[in-house]
Amino acid sequence: MNRSTRKEREPDLGILAVQLSARVQRQIFARAAEQGFADARPRHGAVLAYLDANGTRPGELARLAGRNKQTMGAIVDELERLGYVRRTPDPADRRAKLIVPTERGLRFMEVTDNLVGDIERDLSATLGADTYRAFRAALHDGVASLPAGGQDTDA
Repeated sequence: MNRSTRKEREPDLGILAVQLSARVQRQIFARAAEQGFADARPRHGAVLAYLDANGTRPGELARLAGRNKQTMGAIVDELERLGYVRRTPDPADRRAKLIVPTERGLRFMEVTDNLVGDIERDLSATLGADTYRAFRAALHDGVASLPAGGQDTDA
């Protein structure tokens, strides 16, 4: 049996993780586009998924998203051009910057948080509530058991 056939029939953990992530992202961004956010891309989620309404430092966003600071800077630049975020001085340390969502960014964050909730409810209904809770717990524990550091997997 060819490797590709074997991987299709019995996908390994890496393939399953990528497929899950890609399918969730496709749903989120397709449905967000229907609500007026057609310019947002999955790579923007590295910032927008972790951004606090009152702002977050770029280094903290990089840490949370598991990306390097240069990658995060490029994503923030894109989001700033698209009108989702702005850079402002951090009131706690004027030398530092905060990435702050604009009104458009806040609307996108609210819409996508609701979409993720919809996807999770759909999965829970499909798998059953107990199975879904166990799946989430196992996925969380599995992620926590692996090292977080390393190079970006997606620029």
